[in-house]
Amino acid sequence: MRIAVIGANGGIGRCVVTEALARGHLVTAVVRRPEEYQGLAIRVERGDVLDPADVARVAQGQQAVVSAVGGGDGPGRGRLVEPAAHALVAGLRQLADAAPRLLVVGSAGSLTTAAGTPLWDDPAVPPRQFELMRAHGRALDYLRTVRDLDWTVLSPPQSLLPGERTGTYRSDTDALVETPDGLSTLSLPDLAVALVDELEHPAHHGERFTCAY
Repeated sequence: MRIAVIGANGGIGRCVVTEALARGHLVTAVVRRPEEYQGLAIRVERGDVLDPADVARVAQGQQAVVSAVGGGDGPGRGRLVEPAAHALVAGLRQLADAAPRLLVVGSAGSLTTAAGTPLWDDPAVPPRQFELMRAHGRALDYLRTVRDLDWTVLSPPQSLLPGERTGTYRSDTDALVETPDGLSTLSLPDLAVALVDELEHPAHHGERFTCAY
């Protein structure tokens, strides 16, 4: 499968690139500054996720586009998330029937907890994290209005940590996946496993899913 990974220089993006390459896929790493990409010896493209024309250019000829774009740093964290969703859709629409599948890495914030409320309603969520969660929530709301593209959002669990690849996880759609003692965790490599599994065996067209141990 030909896969373009936007935001390939981030923690999630690098794991997705590694996992996809290990399975024999043809991967293009799309980053804002290719000269700073210290990744694997693969094709690297300069790309701007906020520019629809640039999205269309890097998506041309791909079978899937993965957006692992972060929310930005400092004040206004999350400011990139919602406009990126709009630009991704606008760019892929330029390719019409040749548009690849879109898989966006989202946030756990809007997932429903065992208490029946969104995770972002937890008073323990820090303000900066809350801001990022809500931005991802707005992006998801927008994508749910899109009917002419094949898209999927993958929401990580509450805690996404460095760790080993086990190849195991449990999944759900809109509910936070937790252990009986209330933990919702997953390693970065296993999030990449779930994402590439979804690309290889599509099960969530036009919807969000999540995963955790």
